[in-house]
Amino acid sequence: MISRCVVIVLDGLGDRSYRELDDMTPLQAAGTPHMDALAARGINGMFHAAKVGMAFSSQDAHYSLFGYEWSEMPRRSILEAVAAGIKLAPEDVAVLGRLVTAGEENGTLMIKNRLPRASPEEIAAAMAEVDTFESAGISFRFTQVDKLEGILVIKGNVSPFITDADPMGNGLVAAAVRPLQSAADDPAAKATARALKQYLTWIYTRLEGHPLNKARGARGEEPLNAFVTHLADRLRPVTPFRQRWGLKGLSISSKLVQAGLSSVLGMDRVKVKRNSDPARDLSERISIAAENLAAYDFIHVHSMAPDEAAHTKDPVAKKKVIEALDHSLGESLPKLLNRPDLLLVITSDHSTPSSGPLIHCGESVPMTMLGSGVRVDRVTRFNEIDCASGALGQVRGKEFLLLVVNHLDRCKLSRIMNAPYEQEFWPGEYEPFRLR
Repeated sequence: MISRCVVIVLDGLGDRSYRELDDMTPLQAAGTPHMDALAARGINGMFHAAKVGMAFSSQDAHYSLFGYEWSEMPRRSILEAVAAGIKLAPEDVAVLGRLVTAGEENGTLMIKNRLPRASPEEIAAAMAEVDTFESAGISFRFTQVDKLEGILVIKGNVSPFITDADPMGNGLVAAAVRPLQSAADDPAAKATARALKQYLTWIYTRLEGHPLNKARGARGEEPLNAFVTHLADRLRPVTPFRQRWGLKGLSISSKLVQAGLSSVLGMDRVKVKRNSDPARDLSERISIAAENLAAYDFIHVHSMAPDEAAHTKDPVAKKKVIEALDHSLGESLPKLLNRPDLLLVITSDHSTPSSGPLIHCGESVPMTMLGSGVRVDRVTRFNEIDCASGALGQVRGKEFLLLVVNHLDRCKLSRIMNAPYEQEFWPGEYEPFRLR
């Protein structure tokens, strides 16, 4: 009987087709005998965290994979702040900030490069010059968390209901910071937007003529001269993963946002140091999963390798990374396969295109599930096209976790309420009926 689940998430695995790959996706074109063997042993389908065609971030996809609605979860700024140990009061607002190369065009801020090359020392020096600011009783404190990115904590009578300045692309004008339409008449939202505009303008003015950038210009390098912000939010209570689904969860990952997600959901986490060899990196994570099977009901194994390969905008490079990951699965999965108590899932969180201007795209990703009692369909190859003909069909949002709980024989009959709050598993945790 299946009693536990290991889900291996190959971040950004899905893709589009490319002429240099004979009109196939990198996953289709790759030699993946081990993934194909898994597909042949299980049930296959496609996963999408929301609506097909919608592009989204990895953390939003993981919210769905872990069985939550996006509306009940904090945005990435909160996750990274929590993971970085940044103290937030309930009334504080956190915003993601990014150091970029920009220029003034017709009175607007034009983003020229969201990923300027610079040494860690140069980036830290630029950020240190503009890490604090105050305007009309609203204070700003910026903390670097990863290369060009950091968390901006805004204190005072502030609101998270403001727009993003970051246009998420090069050659685009930064967006004006405004209150959201739903908060158009909120004094706190108005004041927050106004103060943030002043802060971002002050940063550009201060860094544009800074000696650091004069020295970079003399070497023919782009300036580090502007910040753009997005995903403002504040802390909110979240139902813990174990309370919602009745599963003790473990995440094996290296990304800061995954650490924040684990913390917010009350899941345990093994922080893994990144290995530059994607095959060895994945093997190490699967080995950790195997070592922890006795202690956890749900283990999440995360690899960033396909997503990072796709961001190089080279589909052939992504194909090679996928082949390396497949080799890793062939070496490391025997320790998990053939366990009668295990449901094994191979999937991704979203599609990342290996060409074009998009960061992520809205196509579904392949999924295979295998274990004792799981239906076996006729699919024999693991990719976006073959899995689409599998018996699982199109799995959306929290349906994934419902399927997991179902295969673990913990699915609850609908409308049953034996506790004062909603639980999505059987028999649930409830107060015993006492005779005296």
